[in-house]
Amino acid sequence: MTRSDLVAKLADRFAQLTQRDTEFAVKTILDAMSDALARGHRIEIRGFGSFSINRRPPRVGRNPRSGEQVTIPEKLVPHFKPGKALREGVDASLPADAPAAEEEAPSA
Repeated sequence: MTRSDLVAKLADRFAQLTQRDTEFAVKTILDAMSDALARGHRIEIRGFGSFSINRRPPRVGRNPRSGEQVTIPEKLVPHFKPGKALREGVDASLPADAPAAEEEAPSA
């Protein structure tokens, strides 16, 4: 689902909101979440999941073209952990007779 899909779905569900108002609301929520993460805060939405910032320590990597060693600096990356209700809902929506993802892959 893309942002525009979300806006369209919300506008359909809440007829009193125009497409423009719905788009503004979605943008405002996502901007507030981005700002909170940028400030180092944790976001928790009960029943959905939590967003936090993980620290990736500096490390030594290799340039794939030349093979020379390159120092990769420390990074702060966003991390999402799904809540119990979301995990159970996704798991329940999986058909019981469907094969696992790795079983569907064709053999070479």
